[in-house]
Amino acid sequence: MPTTMPAAERALDVLSALAAASGPVTAAGLARELGIPRSSVYQLLEVLVARGFVTHLADEQRWTLGLTAFEVGSAYLRRDPLERIAQPLLRHLAQQAPIPVVAHLGVVRGHETVYLLKEHSDHPVTTVTDVGVRLPAALTASGRAVLALLPRAQVRAQLSARDAFVDRTGAGPQSMSALMALLSQERRRGYAQEDGFITEGFGSVAIAVRGAHGEPTASIGLTFRSDTASDSVRRRLAAGAGRCAEDLAQRLLPGRSTSIVLS
Repeated sequence: MPTTMPAAERALDVLSALAAASGPVTAAGLARELGIPRSSVYQLLEVLVARGFVTHLADEQRWTLGLTAFEVGSAYLRRDPLERIAQPLLRHLAQQAPIPVVAHLGVVRGHETVYLLKEHSDHPVTTVTDVGVRLPAALTASGRAVLALLPRAQVRAQLSARDAFVDRTGAGPQSMSALMALLSQERRRGYAQEDGFITEGFGSVAIAVRGAHGEPTASIGLTFRSDTASDSVRRRLAAGAGRCAEDLAQRLLPGRSTSIVLS
């Protein structure tokens, strides 16, 4: 018979409940859902906060998943299915683009976008979005595509670091209020875009890859020279990135619906 460890099982139950929640939750709500005493929930949350698996939103008296939980999940995805499945899809996306582009797969870690994969079209475009590069999530289309689908409280928590807002070219959001306004626009539009926020003369569009519960797990982005992409071309690129993101999500989670609507 398997050995049981009630404390470990309860901690995992708390993490699973937070992962399935649509936003930050209260300790009382967790206690009711899991059927365990509220005092026990507080003790578990304190340990999980100390280890970074949970973030406490003190102003709201609510809890949500922390950066360590995200990194553990990202590590699994990076080491096997995500990159292996995404690479041929990215290559096809880049080759089918109407203009020279770089297609990339990114994830958000805290306040940064980390690039995991990169594929060129037939005519290479030189960009700073190389594999392993970290850039401010608030400035990158790849980062904001993910942030736009997160609860506002989680965005504030993840971008609370002093260096979360960086001025690279004089363009892009430089405050939380400016970022929130931009995320609202991009949420309505259905994709994120930037023009000269990272490198002058270059733009990007990006769409999030959704997980089992609709949560953003990564993003598919396309970077190009700004002078080669009209508004209509950018919409075509975003639509292509959306199809790629949907295809990737369905391959990672067969049978799940991950429809993406572009305006």
